[in-house]
Amino acid sequence: MKPLNASDAVSVIKDSITRIVPDADFTRLEPDDKFRDVLELDSLDFLSLVELLSERTGVRIDEVDYPELTTLSDATRFLVERTARPPGPRR
Repeated sequence: MKPLNASDAVSVIKDSITRIVPDADFTRLEPDDKFRDVLELDSLDFLSLVELLSERTGVRIDEVDYPELTTLSDATRFLVERTARPPGPRR
């Protein structure tokens, strides 16, 4: 997939969350809120989100990356940075 800008990344994240939690209320979510808490995503919902984000962006997301996906701003930054990198060996 092509590199994402912040706006594209936010759209992918919100759309992916909506596929898992159709009634997700993003009006209650600030960029630095932990969206799992605010939107009441359980562990399975979160794993589904990780899977969807990976499928939709082509970014490999490992368990070590999960802490970077706790807030909307962190997840956005993560996807923008990862889609900007050429594929290759991981850290």
